[in-house]
Parts: sequence; C-alpha cells; structure tokens
Amino acid sequence: MPDPVAVNSMFARIAGRYDLANHLLSLGLDYGWRRTLVRAVNRISPSAVLDLATGSGDVAFALRRGLAPGTRIVGMDFCQPMLDQANVKKSALPVASQANLEFQQGDGLALPVPDASFDAVTISFGLRNMADRDRSLREMLRVLRPGGRLFVLEFSQPQAWLRPFYFFYLRRVLPRIAGLITGDRAAYVYLNETIEQFPARDALAAEIRQAGFAEVNARGLTFGTVALHEATKSAAASVS
Repeated sequence: MPDPVAVNSMFARIAGRYDLANHLLSLGLDYGWRRTLVRAVNRISPSAVLDLATGSGDVAFALRRGLAPGTRIVGMDFCQPMLDQANVKKSALPVASQANLEFQQGDGLALPVPDASFDAVTISFGLRNMADRDRSLREMLRVLRPGGRLFVLEFSQPQAWLRPFYFFYLRRVLPRIAGLITGDRAAYVYLNETIEQFPARDALAAEIRQAGFAEVNARGLTFGTVALHEATKSAAASVS
C-alpha cells in the first residue's frame, strides 16, 4: 500500500504543474471523464457533495459548473500545496461562482466530517493512493446519508488488445514526458506503478461491496483504461 508521507510529499512537489501534466498526459481525455462523472452525480440532484482527494480542485469546479447552483460542494485533500492551487483557482472565479464551494484539508482514512453529512461522495484518481482502501471506503460510507451515492472515477485495467500499447506508454513514455513538464520523473514512475497494480473493475466493485455499499455497478471508459464505479449507502448499512 502507498506510504502516506511519501505520497503527500510527491503531490506537494508537483502541485504547481499538476493540471498541465494531467491534461497533456491524458491527451485531453480527462475533460471527458470529468463530464461523465458530473452527469452521473447530477442524476441524483444532491444538495451536498464531498469531493475527496480533490487535489487542485478540477472535479470540484466541474461539479460547481454542472450541478444546481445551490449545491454545497466541499473539496478535501490531505496535501496542502494542492489545496493552495485549488484556492488560487477559486479566487479567480466570479464571486457568485464561489458560493457554496469550499476546500478543506482532511485525511481520507479519518475524514473530519460528521456522520451522514453528504448526499454524494466523489473521488477521482485518488483511491489508488490511499494507504488502506477498505478503511477509506468505510469512511466514505460513514459520511454519506442513507440513500447517498458514491462515485469512484479511477484508472482500471484496459481491454486485452490495448494492454501492450497502454503499458508501454505508462512505463516508457509517460514518465519521460511528465519529467519534462513537472521536473519530477520519479513521481510519475510511482503513478505508473499504482495504475498497473490497481484492481480491475470487477475486483474493485467487490471491494466496494465488502466495505458495506449496495447497488454497486461499474462501467469502463476509453477502452477500459478508466472506470466509473457507483454505489449506494442503504438505509440498513452499518459502519464499523
């Protein structure tokens, strides 16, 4: 499992160039993945959303644009330099667009949030960086209201025909390009390794069920390289 101290330090080092690297390394596909996530969240018309592992806030801002204006959106991350980037972007928005949008520091393994506080929890490309995925998922379950919905957007294992090309890109191409953009090639070697080792859709769905969620489903995006998992906190769910 990832070392939280090392992960925090890594994201702190690349915070200033993180957005640019994401857009270039995904060939711009990250915009479409976020739109897919926001459409899914919008279907449940939440009044309050927690965006966990928000980083520089791209998902939180997409939610702000795509959900009803009165929706409360909280972006949370444990890396303060990433949150600093999010707050810089927030300060550039019109005042009306800043309403009901806030960024807070918080540990995904011990969320500083009361039970049953949110209608939806989103986490995008952050679950694989948690030191204990089961504990993190149970924390997400705890802070959801009964009937609330979890949305996990994460890298997955691609379709078989694509795997040789995809893993060549992850291992050989991505770290070199990322090193030029961010000056930290090692950070993207780590990210490549976490992507390769992350469970496929069915295995992750099983982990989400094991954490106590119901109605778990997943769909692959971009030939299976990314997946969107959705799950519900049932009224009878117990959190331990």
